[in-house]
Amino acid sequence: MPADLSLRQHNFSAGPGALPEEVLLELRDELPVYPGLGASIAEVSHRSKEYVAISDRAVARLRTLLGAGDDWHVLFLGGGASLQFHQTPLNLLPAGATADYLDTGEWARKAVKEARIVADARGATVNVAASSADTNYDRIPPRDAWALTPGAAYLHVTSNNTIYGTQLQETPRVDVPLVCDASSDFLSRPIDLDAYDLIYAGAQKNIGPAGVAVVLVHERALDRVAGLPTMLDYRTHANSMFHTPPVLAVALVDKVLGWIERHGGLDAMEARAEAKAARLYGAIDATDFYTGTAQPDSRSRMNVTFRLPSEALEARFVTEAAGEGLLALKGYRTVGGIRASIYNAVEPASVEALVQFMEAFEAANG
Repeated sequence: MPADLSLRQHNFSAGPGALPEEVLLELRDELPVYPGLGASIAEVSHRSKEYVAISDRAVARLRTLLGAGDDWHVLFLGGGASLQFHQTPLNLLPAGATADYLDTGEWARKAVKEARIVADARGATVNVAASSADTNYDRIPPRDAWALTPGAAYLHVTSNNTIYGTQLQETPRVDVPLVCDASSDFLSRPIDLDAYDLIYAGAQKNIGPAGVAVVLVHERALDRVAGLPTMLDYRTHANSMFHTPPVLAVALVDKVLGWIERHGGLDAMEARAEAKAARLYGAIDATDFYTGTAQPDSRSRMNVTFRLPSEALEARFVTEAAGEGLLALKGYRTVGGIRASIYNAVEPASVEALVQFMEAFEAANG
């Protein structure tokens, strides 16, 4: 029996996040029997011509959206961004070298932890060049406060901090290789690839389901470290389909990339994100009842975080919002408050529904 799409509600989940409805409908129609295959794409060899065509198309779409040349390798890997916290220093941090990290939130802190495991084993160093931990990660540390290491192996940044609702507003310009965990704002805006050596992103925010990470690694970033386990060496995946990839997840990523293309590409995604964020932050700033938790010059256009006058009111807000079809608004478990994740696939109508609920809730409880 076909699903009743009228039952779909407004999904503000931080991850896995909302997927475009038209992509879900494509998946519904193709999942039992992929066209011309006689079986589901999830049931056949990852070396079949049908899956290879999907994978190749996804790579081509990413290259086109980002303007990436052949000197960029596009990898679809398992383990999510969390594996990349360890895999990145394994590949890019040689013995005796130093890697700089910006500590701007929970996931950046975890990246530092994993890098230090690698550094300690190799006699290398991890330098936290700047941190906003002392202000509960409510901002991105200003550029003039970064204590960067001359000649560092790389600088690692987290472009968007899902838990705390902060975001790098512009691409850092540094004299060393730049590495970015772009998980929660990847493909929400254009990327200046010339500034980076490596970008990785868990797919489950803006470009697909959980189960696959996209890793973009420039040719110049390869061959820095030798003797790695085969599966953890970027060169393995840059040169071949070494093992079975997360087939169904990659197929969905391909469909979402097609959706982004059809809806105007990254410039259109950026305009869409800015409009949704402006509407929601405008509602927060219009009243003393709601208080944004991120400093205005660091605010994320993907994850909008705010507080109410009391935790009791926050709990009531989440419960009543869910009753109105506004899902997953509870803040991260260690932070509390309210968080609305408004990734690419979240429709402007969903943001408008949330703003209208906020106004009604304040009128009843303010």
